[in-house]
Amino acid sequence: MVQVIEDVVSGNEGISLAQPLWRTEQIRSLERRWAEEKGLDTYALMERAGGALCNYARHHWPQSHTWWIFVGPGNNGGDGYVLARLARRVGLDPIVIAARAPELLKGDARRAADAWLAAGGSVILAQDAALSSLPSADLVVDALLGTGVHIPLSLAMTKIVATINALHAPVLAVDLPSGLNADTGRAMGALVRATRTLTFIGVKQGMLTGDAVDGVGQLDCDPLGVVPDTKLISAALLIDYPSLKAQLTPRPRSAHKGDNGRVLLVGGNLGMQGAILLAGQACLRAGAGLVRLCQHPDLPSASLVQPELMGWQAGMDETWPRVRVLGPGLGQDEWGLACFEATIECKEPLVLDADGLNWLAHRPRHQDNWVLTPHPGEAARLLACSIDEIEADRFAAVTRLQLRYGGVVLLKGAGTLICDGQSIFLCTEGNPGMASGGMGDLLSGIIAALLAQGWSASMATRLGAAIHGEAADLAAAEGERGMLASDLLPWIRRLVNPTQ
Repeated sequence: MVQVIEDVVSGNEGISLAQPLWRTEQIRSLERRWAEEKGLDTYALMERAGGALCNYARHHWPQSHTWWIFVGPGNNGGDGYVLARLARRVGLDPIVIAARAPELLKGDARRAADAWLAAGGSVILAQDAALSSLPSADLVVDALLGTGVHIPLSLAMTKIVATINALHAPVLAVDLPSGLNADTGRAMGALVRATRTLTFIGVKQGMLTGDAVDGVGQLDCDPLGVVPDTKLISAALLIDYPSLKAQLTPRPRSAHKGDNGRVLLVGGNLGMQGAILLAGQACLRAGAGLVRLCQHPDLPSASLVQPELMGWQAGMDETWPRVRVLGPGLGQDEWGLACFEATIECKEPLVLDADGLNWLAHRPRHQDNWVLTPHPGEAARLLACSIDEIEADRFAAVTRLQLRYGGVVLLKGAGTLICDGQSIFLCTEGNPGMASGGMGDLLSGIIAALLAQGWSASMATRLGAAIHGEAADLAAAEGERGMLASDLLPWIRRLVNPTQ
């Protein structure tokens, strides 16, 4: 969860549970509007940012004294110069290491640099710096590059980033870690790996997905007193389990299994029964009333593993399922194709995953009754492009998928994205322990169970992603490495009952 610091100067802190996420141009627009309304220039915001950084650094690293502040050629560097001047004023020892000589700067950045020099400060040029001769850094501040990074870093800047990453001191990133594209979450070559990041005005949408998760560290946001225009629609919305769990109200005392939905899961080919079993178990633990599995006829009954999972035979009542899942362990042979063709045209809500998505890539169609849950590889097949193209701009990719195929699309990965055709949602729950087989099968089962219990496709997908990731975070208490999909099942049950 992103911490929102409402007033750094006074030390009051608050948490926003449904935060808007912004594109960089929207942030710039907010800055300009604020300056116009206040009758001030944007340098006033730079002074505020420097003050916020000084208070923030002293709060989180109170024993630090020597700060190495790396400053770049733009306004991000200007923030660093203001920070240096304020740090020196309170008795600290800031050392400014610049990527560009102060006299070559322009605008607000030049004004901040001049103020630092006028206060008695000095500047070491990064290209001339003999860092080994400097006092050891207690804190490193990355004020190199801000939100304007859209092309790969230069060789000189790449070397400075490598220097920062090699230092044995905590790193505070100013607004965002240098090298990150704030709109896409893509590292533009090198990327500073920060311990903490203090971003300003609002959280940029690219700070919570893709490469950003390895660079941002602990993310905090200071609005600097800028209030977004209520008419301005955010680029995306950050969701999490705490903000959504109010949806999970207790069931009526008179509830029976028929009230909680009937789900049919199709998959489980030879050698892949585990996938459909995990999806079915997650579906049960997420509260579906009745669950049947349609799996390869040569496989043993799923009820031998989970007695509550019923089988499905050809000729059964086709009106029985309220929701269907297609794909876990489906396979790409003739049996898998037959199941795909028999299921894809169903009118009920449908969750499509794994080989269901691979078959869809070969037989594309647009439907509004389904939820698609691709990982980047499956997304690349669906869009006939490379995985690198998907990861270069995950926001664009999830939007293209939704436009091409309809329904609700969930793009898996670090910083899961959900597009329902109206809005994009970002879920940060989850951890690297989920990089193991079967995790996606659980997600399909959870979403299907929520659909069966009456939530809309958009809400079921958002809620399912949050429960799935939160369950993984709870299961990771015993370690991420070696965590199994089945380790999440007890936590799923607990999370769908938050008030009990």
